[in-house]
Amino acid sequence: MSVIVTDQGFAPAIEVQAVGLDQLDSHQGTVDLAHTDDPAALVGKLDGIRLIRVAFPAFNDGRAFTIARRLRMLGYRGELRALGPVIADQYAMCRRVGFDSVEIPEDLAARQPAEQWIFRADWQSHDYLSRLKA
Repeated sequence: MSVIVTDQGFAPAIEVQAVGLDQLDSHQGTVDLAHTDDPAALVGKLDGIRLIRVAFPAFNDGRAFTIARRLRMLGYRGELRALGPVIADQYAMCRRVGFDSVEIPEDLAARQPAEQWIFRADWQSHDYLSRLKA
C-alpha cells in the first residue's frame, strides 16, 4: 500500500486504474508516465485526464521534475502526482514544479513521518526567488 503526501500531511492511497501512454486512446481518467516519457504526447488529450502520476524510479533521478513542469506549461490543470521514492527534502521542489501530491511507499513513510513533510509544506515562502526579492 502507498501513502499520499499533501501540504496537510499523510492520507492512505486509494487504488486507481491507470494506463500508460500506449493505452491512452482507449482510456480517460488516470495516466501513469514513466520518467522517460515525453509529455508532448499528451497534447490535445489533457482535458480528458483527471490525474497524471509521474514515476520517480529513485530519489536521485530528477527527470520527473522536468516532466511535471512541462505538463503544467502545456496547460494541464488536473491533479499531478509524483509516484515513487521521493524523499521529504524534495517535497518543496515537487510543489514548485507543479506536483499537487506525492505517492510514496509505506516503508518510506515510516522512515520519514508526516511532520518532516509538513515542515516543507510552506514551499512558496522558502524558494530562492523569494529571498532575492526580500
